[in-house]
Amino acid sequence: MRTLFLQSTAVILAINAVSYFYLPEVLWSLVIFGPLILLGLSDISQKTHSILRNYPVLGHMRFLLEEIRPEIYQYFVESDTSGRPFNREQRSVVYERAKNVRDTIPFGTVENVYETGYEWVNHSLSPKKMDHSDVRITIGGPDCTQPYSASLLNISAMSYGALSKNAVIALNQGAKMGGFAHNTGEGGLSPHHLQGGDLIWQVGTGYFGCRDKDGNFNPDTFIERATKEQVKMIEIKLSQGAKPGHGGILPAAKLTQEIANIRDVPMGKDVNSPPGHTAFSNPLEMMEFVKQLRELSGGKPIGFKLCVGKRREFISICKAMHETGITPDFVNVDGGEGGTGAAPMEFSNHIGTPLVEGLIFVHNVLVGFDLRKKIKIISGGKMTSGFGLVKRLALGADLCNSARGMMMALGCIQARKCNSNDCPVGVTTQNPKLTWALVTEEKSKRVYNFHHNTVKSACEIMGAMGLENTEDLKPWHLMRRIEAYEIRNFSEIYEFIQEGSLLKDTKPGSYARACDAARSDSFTETS
Repeated sequence: MRTLFLQSTAVILAINAVSYFYLPEVLWSLVIFGPLILLGLSDISQKTHSILRNYPVLGHMRFLLEEIRPEIYQYFVESDTSGRPFNREQRSVVYERAKNVRDTIPFGTVENVYETGYEWVNHSLSPKKMDHSDVRITIGGPDCTQPYSASLLNISAMSYGALSKNAVIALNQGAKMGGFAHNTGEGGLSPHHLQGGDLIWQVGTGYFGCRDKDGNFNPDTFIERATKEQVKMIEIKLSQGAKPGHGGILPAAKLTQEIANIRDVPMGKDVNSPPGHTAFSNPLEMMEFVKQLRELSGGKPIGFKLCVGKRREFISICKAMHETGITPDFVNVDGGEGGTGAAPMEFSNHIGTPLVEGLIFVHNVLVGFDLRKKIKIISGGKMTSGFGLVKRLALGADLCNSARGMMMALGCIQARKCNSNDCPVGVTTQNPKLTWALVTEEKSKRVYNFHHNTVKSACEIMGAMGLENTEDLKPWHLMRRIEAYEIRNFSEIYEFIQEGSLLKDTKPGSYARACDAARSDSFTETS
């Protein structure tokens, strides 16, 4: 191909040289061929891309097609139920409910209800009317003096920096309209969060917004922000599903001077949060940190977020709770399938317990240590529909968070360019030419609509099941096809242990080894 290009170039130049004397009007062809010749010569001389050296000019088609491959697949190849991480049906219901337009489907389900893994709930012949406008969950244990009445569905952690200014403003305005909470993410509390909506301030390993010059926790700056009226709860981030044990990543391309000032970090480099905390090094110290944050915040609910990893480590935390008498007010469980703006492929695909198993494990351990009545559980993990909300509540959660669902309500089209600063709809970019397209007044209404209609759908499902309260949802309400001719409910598939059973000498067999290995004064295994 390279030889053909050089030969063609020689012919074109020769023809134009002859035409200069005999047919001058042919020289206009250089307007077209001239730039292509220069591009081809540049391709042959560069040493970075082998395909361009061997296939000058035409080789650029490969890079163009690779760039638009996700869009081609999404719009022309995938079916309504085959897309990843969210299929077209899941995305469509978010868009429709966010726009408050018709969200019904015609002609029956496109799901294969006889496929292994298909899930459903059974309805009742005595359905109830469940009022979705007044379903609230009070978060606050015995040591909390400022409990928070939370919605069933809230905005999951997404930092300013990962999201654009306009996206953060629209999310918080939507939260204000709907009376639900907005998690700041670990990037700190920015002015854009302060639009009147309730906030859950997330404190990560970088302590952005409450750090000293060395990056350690600073009580003075914490008090300044934690005592703001709009901040209703504080969440300690231990890990997140998309990159557990790795720490947050904000690419340098998305770091503006404003974000650098908010996070107190230098410009020009990726902002990488440390993998672990420096404010504590073992479970007992972690409980003291929970107590310290509760006191510094004036008694607001304090909790922590994690993706379940080594089972004994969470059990160690619960042992520390039991020994000290200090308990968090909530635990936020993320799944290994969780989303993020930027994560190494291996971490995103192969590290962290998936949500269902992680959620059931956390619920079980809290029940086993007789702590569940003091601690609320929040669930994340790709929640975009009323059924998704009901499923998580049935498996042990008290309320749910959604991140990517809220992003789609803002207009996200799943372009999967969150880590490049090239988000085409202005949600996950700091490029003002792109964020301009996200009109906060319009998108805040869509965030409110998505929340309202999703909670309404969940309540309608529970009503159809004959239930009147979220507390009535149990694992046996949720059904799954195990084999072509075998159906089980989740209480038959998964183990659910008895209250206080992990405090007894004889523990449930599947938890005994991890329980014996866990120690309250260390995250490492006992010798």
